[in-house]
Amino acid sequence: MKHSVLFWIIPLSILAVTPFVFDNNTDSEEIAIRTLEPIDGCVFMTIMGEQSSKDFSMYKNNENIVLSINDGLAWLSNSQLANGGYGAGTHSRQEVLDPLAVKADPATTAMVAMALVRSGTTLKKGTYSKQLSAAVSYMLETIENSPKNSPFITAVRGTQIQTKLGENIDAVLAAQFLSNLLDRDFKGADKKRITRALDICVAKIQDGTDASGKQSGAGWAGVLQSGLANSALESADAVGADVDQEVLERAKNYQKDNFNVDDNSVKTDEGAGIMLYAVSNSTRASAKDARKAKELIQKAKAEGKLAEDAPVNADNLVIAGMLEGKAQGIATSYNVYESAKKLAQDKGVMSGFGNNGGEEFLSFLQTGESLIVNNDDSWINWYDDMSGRILKIQNSDGSWNGHHCITSPVFCTATSLLLLTVENDIAFLSKVGE
Repeated sequence: MKHSVLFWIIPLSILAVTPFVFDNNTDSEEIAIRTLEPIDGCVFMTIMGEQSSKDFSMYKNNENIVLSINDGLAWLSNSQLANGGYGAGTHSRQEVLDPLAVKADPATTAMVAMALVRSGTTLKKGTYSKQLSAAVSYMLETIENSPKNSPFITAVRGTQIQTKLGENIDAVLAAQFLSNLLDRDFKGADKKRITRALDICVAKIQDGTDASGKQSGAGWAGVLQSGLANSALESADAVGADVDQEVLERAKNYQKDNFNVDDNSVKTDEGAGIMLYAVSNSTRASAKDARKAKELIQKAKAEGKLAEDAPVNADNLVIAGMLEGKAQGIATSYNVYESAKKLAQDKGVMSGFGNNGGEEFLSFLQTGESLIVNNDDSWINWYDDMSGRILKIQNSDGSWNGHHCITSPVFCTATSLLLLTVENDIAFLSKVGE
């Protein structure tokens, strides 16, 4: 990276769960400077255990995280195109890694914009506020200019992200970003315009949801597009968008049905045969209902309706006050979540495709965000483990990149930063789970 790797002479305590403040003037006493050999690593390979992450814990401290994020943000700021957007490039030219030699696409721009927002940038404040404002303008203009009769929000086709995730991934990730933007209520934001754009994206996502609950136009790993669509609809619903609850329920059931709690078997036919892609999205789709079940049982125990050791099941949910017809489905969601979250973090499952690209990391990010949506304290252990590995394999220029499928350094850097700054989104992700 641009800086030498720093580590504390004395041990650090576990990273506190408080938002980071990022700047380029980080100072610290009692630190030693150690220059490490640069690692031309792929973040996705290391996360999934293919490259060694031995001794990664020494990278994991407040100082290194701030430095790493600052370098990643600086690299992204120099990757913005003249129209305000960011691009991943085409599927047919995956070897093109120059971020300025590709066309902008909404999916990649949304990921970068979410990374900027999650790292503390606003439309008025922060080193990269101009970049964020330009990205927002690009997103809104692109969505507003999309034909009403088109299933897509962009005429740009054949991108890496569309080919690997699905043809409607631009609307999916745009909706996720716009929901985050509305939730923060930034000064200078045109809320009416953002709301209209979000409604357009939600409508296209819902129109693209088939009777089974999956998104049409699936890519190589279409289950990821469908899982992210479920997340996007839940986020839009949390900020007051007009979301069709029947469509949302179908989307959740599609993901949950990919996982069988009786034998931990996973349907992988829509996920390129990769268990990780399906199981991580089963976890995410069941997180909100699982939280509802857990909290209702806890409340019933506090009121003396249930014994302290009473498990979460359909019968106990009825005793706790839930209608019998709904209790079975919510209990199933709870069981799917508890089983799927463990399987999604199993080392064998996390190996993914074997030579990992953006799909693997998106899957893992879905798992991590699921834990926060569920108010599951185990997310802290997940974060401590994964952030250290991410730090270890950042490229020397501040970026990250994939080694198959989604190789784009812009998309991969944005996704890596979303992981490193996930605790800054605890409030919103928890709100989504309410």
